Amino acid sequence: MVDIAFTGIGSGLQVSEIVDAIVGAERAPFESRLNRREAIITTDISAVGALKGGLQNVADAIENLASADKYQQRNISGSDSFVALSSTKIAEVGSYSVQVDQLASTHKLVSAGIDSSEAVGEGTLTFASGSNSFDISVSSSATLSDIRDSVNDSLDNDAITATIITDDNGQHLVFTSKETGLANAIKVTTNDASDGNNTDNAGLSRLAYDADSGSPTFATNLSETSAATDAKITIDGALVVTNSSNEFVDAIDGITITAKKVHDVDDSISKASVSENNTNIKAGIEGFVKSYNELVDLSKQLGASSEDGVGPLAGDSLLRGVMGKLRQELSTSFASSGSDNLTLNQLGIRADRFGKLELDSEDLNAQIALNVGGVENFFVGSDDAPGFAASLKTLTDFYTESGGLIEGRIDSKTNQLTTIDDERIDFTRRIDSLETRLFAQYNAMDLIVSNLNATSSYLEQQLDNLPGVVRNNN
Repeated sequence: MVDIAFTGIGSGLQVSEIVDAIVGAERAPFESRLNRREAIITTDISAVGALKGGLQNVADAIENLASADKYQQRNISGSDSFVALSSTKIAEVGSYSVQVDQLASTHKLVSAGIDSSEAVGEGTLTFASGSNSFDISVSSSATLSDIRDSVNDSLDNDAITATIITDDNGQHLVFTSKETGLANAIKVTTNDASDGNNTDNAGLSRLAYDADSGSPTFATNLSETSAATDAKITIDGALVVTNSSNEFVDAIDGITITAKKVHDVDDSISKASVSENNTNIKAGIEGFVKSYNELVDLSKQLGASSEDGVGPLAGDSLLRGVMGKLRQELSTSFASSGSDNLTLNQLGIRADRFGKLELDSEDLNAQIALNVGGVENFFVGSDDAPGFAASLKTLTDFYTESGGLIEGRIDSKTNQLTTIDDERIDFTRRIDSLETRLFAQYNAMDLIVSNLNATSSYLEQQLDNLPGVVRNNN
């Protein structure tokens, strides 16, 4: 059953409006105070989060200058239809001629034609290619298809693939090495239980192949349709290099040569030219300067205090501390070569009157040309003496990493928001209790007034009925 209450009937008072007004008077200042606190805390969290993001951008930018692999790079030219070229920083500047004499190839063996339903023979086949060797058992009823599947399905096989080609003479079992080069040539020996002869061209030994004429298992019952060959190149017209694959790594220090096509007599010899490339140093510095300047702009917005407005972190010690330590870091010198030190200023990185960085490319290029190793040491440093990049990363991590100063502040502010939520819940309970109490009090008063009105009406009626009493209507 739904309870229906009519308030103010006995007294004529607007009880609901009165209670709402009293409750509202209690609620408004409390809500206003909590909303102000909540807005201040939320703004602080957003501002500190923005500061953390700006610092993280600076840290990410300096990562591009923190690794020795980023310095003293090499450009290599000369890739063509015969060779593909790549290099690392250890390649020496210079030029080399490269001639491809032979490409590496896989080994391929093919059996004679055998009927698809014919049992090949019973026994064991042993395969070897490179460092891989495995056996398969062949039943007395096994066909070429069964042998193919056994080879391909063998868990010990990682070197050979088997397939079948069918022509007018029947099925031919084809074995192909997965890797190129002489070292990966295929050898197939048999333990032929069908006739007891492991090398004759009958039974299971029809699949035997061992090209070593001095071996007791010598047999060439399979046809070699593709010989296993090593790749061969000639460098500078005199130095011959062979390799099991077409990729020659460090045949010339720091250079990888991939042979693609054999040079014919009339073909021009390929030329590999290595030059120094330090453009990535400037690109890394430009990225750092950009991210730092964006942080400076952000800090001015967050810390603004003028007639035009006040930033959310105006006068905040965290913001002052961060920017102060960064400016101090920018002026610190770090070891370059020997006992010499370098500063950002010497590298052409200077602050203007607004605190933002500018890069003088001419000064930077001059320093790189003078001592690129010193520039590398300035940024990278060593395990014993970290360079500028590592030092700055350590500084930014102090504020931005998990458990760092900024995260601690955000966690503290978030806890304060949780406290405000708890206060709001507690206040709602109190205000609901107040509202209930007020309604009870006013309803009780309304009942008393109603009773008094009823008594008054009764007395008037009794007085009107007394003898000799005449109502004065004037």
